Amino acid sequence: MRLEDYWGVGPKTSDLLESELGVERAIEAIEGSDVRALTEAGLARGRATRILRRANGGEGMAVLATRDTRSVYKDLLDLASDYAVTEDAADRIRVLTPLPTREAAEERLDAVTEATDSWGDVDEATREAVLDAFEGYDGGERAAVETVLALREAGVSDGAFAPVAAIDGDALESAVGALGKLDDGEVADGADEELDRRREALSAVERLESGALDVLERVQTGDVRGPDEFRESFVEYVADETGIGPGEIRSATTGDATDATDFVSQSLRAVVEAQREAVEEREERVAAELREDIEAAREAIDAAVETVDDLAFHLSLARFADAFEMTRPEFSEGAFAVENARNLFLAAGSGSVQPITYGVGDHRVAGPPSGDRVSVLTGANSGGKTTLLETLCQVGLLAQMGLPVPADHAQVSPSDAIVFHRRHASFNAGVLESTLRSIVPPLTTDGRTLMLVDEFEAITEPGSAADLLHGLVGLTVDKGALGVFVTHLADDLNPLPDQARKDGIFAEGLDDDLELQVDYQPRFDTVGRSTPEFIVSRLIASADDRSERAGFDVLGRAVGEAAVQRTLDSWAGGDE
Repeated sequence: MRLEDYWGVGPKTSDLLESELGVERAIEAIEGSDVRALTEAGLARGRATRILRRANGGEGMAVLATRDTRSVYKDLLDLASDYAVTEDAADRIRVLTPLPTREAAEERLDAVTEATDSWGDVDEATREAVLDAFEGYDGGERAAVETVLALREAGVSDGAFAPVAAIDGDALESAVGALGKLDDGEVADGADEELDRRREALSAVERLESGALDVLERVQTGDVRGPDEFRESFVEYVADETGIGPGEIRSATTGDATDATDFVSQSLRAVVEAQREAVEEREERVAAELREDIEAAREAIDAAVETVDDLAFHLSLARFADAFEMTRPEFSEGAFAVENARNLFLAAGSGSVQPITYGVGDHRVAGPPSGDRVSVLTGANSGGKTTLLETLCQVGLLAQMGLPVPADHAQVSPSDAIVFHRRHASFNAGVLESTLRSIVPPLTTDGRTLMLVDEFEAITEPGSAADLLHGLVGLTVDKGALGVFVTHLADDLNPLPDQARKDGIFAEGLDDDLELQVDYQPRFDTVGRSTPEFIVSRLIASADDRSERAGFDVLGRAVGEAAVQRTLDSWAGGDE
């Protein structure tokens, strides 16, 4: 297979990967979702991530049917990766995609659920010890062995941590020493005393060689008579400066030099060469012994690498699930319902989120009517309708990636396409056409589609919008899809097709700070109403200028003077 056969790998990227990794290693990195290898080869992390998503999850990527769905997907992965215990685990999270089968999603959920339960079973001190164990992990064999040994010392051995306890501890102890002494094929300093001595001697004699004339002057300083005394003076000086035995130096000195300068230069060169050979010979011997020790522990080392990689990945997802009290979803064909669902993006920000119970299809969640495949959600401005759609999108995507969801309970029907479309206030024919091209085709296939469409009327005139939206609701029902459509045009959609209903979100007044009070939990089979009287009441109450207030009073009479006055009376009473 050619590198350019992979999505996103053009000629320049192919040349880069081939030159840095070689074709075989590059293909191995792509097939193995190895972000580290690609980034170290020179690819930007974002590009590497996109290539790996397509290479290993291309079928699942089709679920991301719209730009807004893809945006939620990316933000979810960014949020989840914040809880990663290693950088490699963060990379693995960033390349997750919706899984192509329910079986694959269930398999991942099994592993993540076990990790979440195991993480929840350990106390805070043990959690800190576990995180410390992963702190220095860099993907290498030595780091993996050290991480396993640290985890064993932390005392974790059950559930997701069981593979740690199953590895031969004695073999790991033996391996960690050998791996620490052999650094990328070279014997590390401190691994062998004799090798360290030889290396120091080599460095010392190399320094002497680079200053041969200085050596000559030092040797000649004494009362030297004749060649033999000069030679012995040279041997003594070099031995004192380098720690090399006089016999080794004497055997390396030259006997055919033309003069003293030539003698010193040739002899130092010969001593350097002899020491270099001695260092290489000793290093080869020590490296061979270390490799034998490593190979003797090979099974334990390989188990450590695999265990640490998988545990770091699943433990990272467990920390994500634990942080937001997420639960395992239940897969159920033809049903999409949540009980006390929380929007993760809001929870990660303010942390204050009103849980929502909602559903469509043949579900068993208490509260929402069962059997309606489509709901039309209506109600107050700033009432959380778009947030509800986003929450449902989060739940659908997380479930299909085999991850827990932010709800007390969720029934999720696997989707071949999740069509999430936020309100985009661009009122022109081009936007209308591009929107229809985005949201209609998924409904025309034989696959299972989840439609989450927000304020379709924002991109065309209300009359046409109502007709188009009515058609979309009908098409969704006819195709057996599930959908939630947010609109202010509920009255213009009558009659709705069978298996469709209208729900509403209601504002309840103004608080002491003139902020709109909204019950974000939809009321079922009830049309919600927009709340102009609350907005106008707020404008009247906050107006500082008399003429400005008079203008808002005119608007108050237009939207309902009695309703505005009730709101102002209620707010004034609460303010007291």
